[in-house]
Parts: sequence; structure tokens; C-alpha cells
Amino acid sequence: MPNKFQQPSQAMLEAADFICKGGIGGIPTETVYGLAANALNPSAVRKIFEAKGRPFIDPLIVHVCDMDMAESIAYFDADAKKLADKFWPGPLTMILKRRECISDIVTAGLDTVAVRMPAHPITSQLIRTTKLPLAAPSANPFGYVSPTTAAHVREQLGGKIDFVLDGGECKCGVESTIVMMTSSPKKLLRPGPIPPDAIEKALGEAIDRSPKKNEAHPEAPGMLKSHYAPKSRLILFDDPAEIPPDFEGEIIYQKRPDSPKKRDYWLSENGGQEECAHNLFKLIRALDKNSKFGFYCQRASNSGIGLAINDRLSRAETKLK
Repeated sequence: MPNKFQQPSQAMLEAADFICKGGIGGIPTETVYGLAANALNPSAVRKIFEAKGRPFIDPLIVHVCDMDMAESIAYFDADAKKLADKFWPGPLTMILKRRECISDIVTAGLDTVAVRMPAHPITSQLIRTTKLPLAAPSANPFGYVSPTTAAHVREQLGGKIDFVLDGGECKCGVESTIVMMTSSPKKLLRPGPIPPDAIEKALGEAIDRSPKKNEAHPEAPGMLKSHYAPKSRLILFDDPAEIPPDFEGEIIYQKRPDSPKKRDYWLSENGGQEECAHNLFKLIRALDKNSKFGFYCQRASNSGIGLAINDRLSRAETKLK
């Protein structure tokens, strides 16, 4: 990441001091901004749930800076180490058997814990400075569109948290891929920037790409049916012919239309999936501020990171009665 996004050492030290004293704050990752607390301090973790309005049934991801820290909070078998070697640091979260140091409030009472090693240098430095694993869901009110800039965090949580470290715009723009490593076969619980094909290639085996989900007891973060949603009405479409001719709201396309109209927006000039994912939450947030009639958003092709885009859109969609 460019050096211009590096924080002054004083800002880093202040953030680390807040974390060590049981505070919470916004941190940048390559996926979205997280709301971080010391994962080993249950009272600090409780502040995350309170600030977000997040239900305690929804487990948190714990972020680490190296394998020593990862293995201090979870049990890694040979397959988990394969994925760590291949994809860490990076946007992969693994669900593993937890060690006793991780409390029930982090895992929602499960005997597993979600673990990730983020690639963003600022958050890596913060974890190294504190020498603590950080529990960190997305830094936004529960259920709303995830934040991809420090400004998004300040706008919605600024009065409820102790600090925000500004790391620029998030590179990926959608949350990490989550894989359940304790089941047979292993399960894709949430699609993300790392596609299931790459996971299967690294493991040398197939994974369950469409496992059944239990909303009453989610196995991982971000698995509730309604999530990542704007306040405005959001309807999905594949073909523009599906949009009523008298619709007066905004329309979001994956690729720039040949002849865009005044209320047309697009996630990428040429439809590149990584660019679409990077811009997805940012554009939805921007439109949501002033939308009077809601908006339609086009689904992505259902492959690669398009799987993650469609997953987020399906959870954000306004269900018609």
C-alpha cells in the first residue's frame, strides 16, 4: 500500500493505548473497515456489540499478525496451515476449533473461532504494537452497508468509539471469504475476494459451496439473510427490461451502459469484477444519502468475486411482499 496511507507514529501509539486499556476503534483492512477491540478482553468486546447494535448470537472474526498469534487462539491442522501459507496475509477467514483464551462473547458460545490475518499494513502494525489479537466486525451500525473509508466510520460511529485509523479506501471493498475448516467436507460459509476454486485448488479437495445455514445460531459473521442493506429500497435485476418504465429512482449497472441516462450509475467502466466489488458499498452508500425512490442494482456474473457481490446484494435487497 502506498506510503502516503501510513499513519503518524503518534496516532498508532494512541490507538494501541486505547486498545490495551479496553477501548474500541476503527481500523482499515484490505476488505472493509473493522471495529476493533482486544479479543482477549470480554468487556472490551462487549463494547463492539453495543456500539454496532449487533446481536450477541453473531460471532466475530479475530485478526492476528502472524502464525504464532493465530495458533495461540485456535488449533491449526495441516489443511488450515496450507490455506494460511497460500492466502495469508489476505482476505481469507478460517473457522477453527478455539483455544480457551477466547471467550464465549467472541464466538457466540460456539467451540470454534473465526481467524484472519489481514494484509493492511496499518492494522498489522497495530496488532504487533499491542501484541493482542483484535476482534473486529465491520465498523458500521449492524445490518447497514459496510464501510470502505475512514469517513464512513466517523459518520456513523464517531461518537461511540475511541479512534479511527485512516488507511485510505479499502482495496477489495467486500468482506473476506469464510471457510469452515472443522466440517467434512469443508464449507464455504461466505463468498469473498478469494473464490472457492482457489480454495479447492489449494486444499486439493472439493468444498461444500452451498451449505445449509441456521440464522438462529450462525456459524460465522455475515450470514444473516438481511445484512449489508441501505435504508432506501433496493431491488435487484439481471436484464434492464425488468425495470418498470416509470421507475424514477437510480439504476446501478455492473458495467457502464452504452448510452447512460441521468439517473444511471455503474460500478466499473468495463465491468471488471474487482473494480465492481471495490466500488459496490461506496456507491450504494452515496446514493442512499439522497435517494427518494430507491434504486435498482444489477447482479454480477456468478463467478469469481461476482459470487461475493451477489451474496452481499441478495442480503441487502428489499424483499417485496
